[in-house]
Amino acid sequence: MRDIGNWRHICVDAQRMFAEDTPWHVPWMARVLPQLEEVSRRHAERTIFTRFITPVQADDAVGGWKDYYRKWWMMTGEHLPKELFGLAPSLQAVVPPARIFDKLTYSPWVDGRLASHLRSVAVQTVVVTGGETDVCVLATVLGAIDHGFHVIMLSDAVCSGADETHDAAVDLLGDRFSVQLDLMTTENFLSEVQG
Repeated sequence: MRDIGNWRHICVDAQRMFAEDTPWHVPWMARVLPQLEEVSRRHAERTIFTRFITPVQADDAVGGWKDYYRKWWMMTGEHLPKELFGLAPSLQAVVPPARIFDKLTYSPWVDGRLASHLRSVAVQTVVVTGGETDVCVLATVLGAIDHGFHVIMLSDAVCSGADETHDAAVDLLGDRFSVQLDLMTTENFLSEVQG
């Protein structure tokens, strides 16, 4: 592994609304949760959890998001129990020192807070885990690359509700962005950063 310098772990949207029985349930979340827990526990002070927060009502959203939330009205704040926005309990246990960044879009980079925070502590590399590989993880990775961060995606610690698009996203990122992104397993990453 190349020298990754100062790094942070961004765990994308490992929330109860994706892990539990909701219309957005991602069955794979249970399979990757042990890897998310392992990285987050070992490196809690370097971990940032993003949370996808929906508006209270569809009409509170902007532009095309209004139509999105008209379709997914049952996932808006007026219908979804507030506790389902929270992290999986095993991950919540490491906050603090781990941090939480809430976002209103697929990408955590839109409002500038995350990039500003990472620059303020001279981060060079982001290690990405979480879900979904073909939506919010993809947006997180591409935004990190656009901001000039080197990305390590832990291939056994990302998940999606759709196998085909998960595989396509992993292949796309690994092939097209190989100069700016490394794919690794959780075990290999943790053994490298321990040594």
